[in-house]
Amino acid sequence: MKNSIILNLLFVVSLNFSCAQNTDNKITTPKESVFSAELFVDELQIPWGFTFLPDKSILITEKEGKLIRFANGKKTIINNVPEVYNRGQGGLLDITLHPKYTKNGWIYLTYASTDGEEKGGHTAIMRAKLKNSSLTEKHILYKAVPNTTKGQHFGSRIAFDNDGYLYFSIGERGDRDINPQDIKRDGGKIYRLHDDGRIPADNPFQDVKGAKTAIYSFGHRNPQGLIKHPITGEIWDHEHGPRGGDEINIIKKGANYGWPLVTYGINYGGTPITDKTEMEGMEQPIHYWVPSIAPSGMTYVTSDTYKNWKGSLLVGSLAFQYLERLILDGNKVIAREKLMDGMGRVRAVHEGPDGLIYVAVEGKGIYKLIPKS
Repeated sequence: MKNSIILNLLFVVSLNFSCAQNTDNKITTPKESVFSAELFVDELQIPWGFTFLPDKSILITEKEGKLIRFANGKKTIINNVPEVYNRGQGGLLDITLHPKYTKNGWIYLTYASTDGEEKGGHTAIMRAKLKNSSLTEKHILYKAVPNTTKGQHFGSRIAFDNDGYLYFSIGERGDRDINPQDIKRDGGKIYRLHDDGRIPADNPFQDVKGAKTAIYSFGHRNPQGLIKHPITGEIWDHEHGPRGGDEINIIKKGANYGWPLVTYGINYGGTPITDKTEMEGMEQPIHYWVPSIAPSGMTYVTSDTYKNWKGSLLVGSLAFQYLERLILDGNKVIAREKLMDGMGRVRAVHEGPDGLIYVAVEGKGIYKLIPKS
């Protein structure tokens, strides 16, 4: 027993020392802010996701199950939204538009769904159209199984790539030793579909008997950030680690991202999960956080609106309640900045069609970052 405790302590110390050598994990606060934060949409509770419509209005998901349209300073509740399993981290989650929305009108939603024979819920993705403040032509594209009453790790974000494929993430639902490494089970995965829900013929596990053939990558914990890199076209994700070990990954076809066999984190109680931070055949993150910031939402800055921000990643922190700017050199994080410190739990962040950054904060609403001249 004593030897076990000593080994655990040595592992924790060595892990923390290793992470301390990772200069990517140092964070600074800018001496002068390049923006002011203006509350643009007020009185939101948990604005999990939002997206901009072509008319400059905003569709906003509230975790409890409400879909809101914000236009000209007014909120309208959208009707006929799918029933959600509002438990723990589950509820109405991400929302995005089809890349050709102006032609086809498709809107995509992820949410915790009770559909199925088992009690509880699991993550689903649906597409629908918006007509007269109501969702129409609703169709579930994918529903993970089995349901569980556990309240953690639903994921879930949505992204499209340059070829029009639809990607979405599902967390491992708290079953870390079962789901993420098993391609015959849902959870702890990133999935790829055609925009109508068909499974692409070249998905990586089509020829594996019993596999969930919608899976594109596996070995994930709880991905709550998913974007298309606007320059390379790659799909990037970030995901929650346990105590330490939040990650940013570049998603590759058929790749294994290691959870829980490799991790830079430890159990919440301080004991090790594994003594390995890398293994042959498993992808390494391009960046990891120690301590965990609990990342939620992510966007890549493409505009010149804010001084020196172009080409940066912006990521929300739930744990420390700030917006983080990660400065990149190619695929390497070379510096970090803390923005909006103490503003609240940042749930989602997007660059708007006007080139401005919009940030959703729990218990407050959506802020618009106004650049200073």
